[in-house]
Amino acid sequence: MLTVSNLVKRFRSGARAITAVDHLSFSVAEGEVYGLLGPNGAGKTTTLRMIATLLDPDEGQITVAGVDRRSQPLKAREKLAYVAAEAGLPDRLTPREVVRLFARIQGVSEPSRAADALLERLGAKPYADSACAELSTGMKRRVVLARALVHQPSVLLLDEPTDGLDVPGRRDVLQLVREQAEQGRAVVLSSHIMGEVERVVDRIGLVGKGRIVSEGTVDQVLQEAGAASLDDAFVTLLHGDAS
Repeated sequence: MLTVSNLVKRFRSGARAITAVDHLSFSVAEGEVYGLLGPNGAGKTTTLRMIATLLDPDEGQITVAGVDRRSQPLKAREKLAYVAAEAGLPDRLTPREVVRLFARIQGVSEPSRAADALLERLGAKPYADSACAELSTGMKRRVVLARALVHQPSVLLLDEPTDGLDVPGRRDVLQLVREQAEQGRAVVLSSHIMGEVERVVDRIGLVGKGRIVSEGTVDQVLQEAGAASLDDAFVTLLHGDAS
């Protein structure tokens, strides 16, 4: 459903070029949650932004549900949804208004019905007519997810979806992530809280300095590193140079 091959992104910093993503490759199947895990600054967000067509890669290829992202960026964008770490909801609009608006933008038939059904399924219906400014952080996450899913994308990209949430809120969001995979979507979950997402991912790619340093199931990565936790595995696999 999603294939990323030899992705490279460089940024200029004064006279020198910084490689944020360094020949990174991975793939995600239909119904799979892939954890793109690593510390802040590892290149995870840059990778997601390139997949989502918000940044152009310097090298490499991305295919989204059979569509080449470079040659057909608009068609690729139709097949995915990107949920950034920040909620980005307009304070004065209600969740119902926000999701209906995005449904219309995406050309969804019966946008009002689609928005209402999705808000109900994600547990946001009791707050559908409250101003977004009045919502809790956890409820805002649900509304943002409803906004992203209203056009039924094949690929879902989530950047730090539990950041800033309390324990119940994190648990709810991770459960929603698992539900999206069970509905057949390919999900990429980016996080620096490696141990937190163990129970929802099918496979992980540990990212350091723009490269995947290990990939597989949680058990496979732990076995490769000879470690008891993903945090320890990451440090081991980067030979203690994870910063």
